[in-house]
Amino acid sequence: MKAPNCAAVLFDLDGTLIDSAPDLMAAMNRLLAREGRGEVDPAVFRAVISKGGRAMLAVAFSDHDAEAQERLLPAFLDIYSAHIADYSHAFAGITDVLAALEAAGVPWAVVSNKAEAMVSAVLAAMPWAKACAAVVGGDTLPVKKPDPAPLRLACAALGVAPEDCVYVGDDARDVQAARACNMKAVAALWGYRGADERPFEWGADAVAALPQDLLAAGILDRKSADGD
Repeated sequence: MKAPNCAAVLFDLDGTLIDSAPDLMAAMNRLLAREGRGEVDPAVFRAVISKGGRAMLAVAFSDHDAEAQERLLPAFLDIYSAHIADYSHAFAGITDVLAALEAAGVPWAVVSNKAEAMVSAVLAAMPWAKACAAVVGGDTLPVKKPDPAPLRLACAALGVAPEDCVYVGDDARDVQAARACNMKAVAALWGYRGADERPFEWGADAVAALPQDLLAAGILDRKSADGD
């Protein structure tokens, strides 16, 4: 891999770095069993994981109104927290990407809408966790993606400018957040999304079908590098 022309690479967590679907689905099925209900449809559930806990509850308890679903959120999060990294793992190819960044001297960080403590707990179970230069979660600031503030905070922690960085994520909100702070956005197609979502229409600067595609020349170059 040619060293990318960027100051840092920021990643979303669920659906980008980590396949957390097994643990999230197991937690939801435990909650469903407690409520005397059958298991969630895996394909339908997986498609909404990047939308967050409320979206997952809306799928699992689709016959409940929003208020009833909200009451179940603390229980779901408690169950998930107790088994947060039983089966979660890095997507195939991610370890190679992170190793290549380290070899090139390019720092990387995680910016997720997941609660910061949960992000840290998932990362702690990964063999490359110590290489992560910064973590910004969904509760680190009063706002979360698609607001660009979490990306700006991560850049500040690394001492780099947003326009010199790249953000990789699997949801439209990731692209929106990156574009809002003039950061290059790379849409990750291996993540979680519904059949009706159109990632090629999100406005990303680049699209990667698989993690190893991030190693291709130019994909992780900063946005302004195009004119260098």
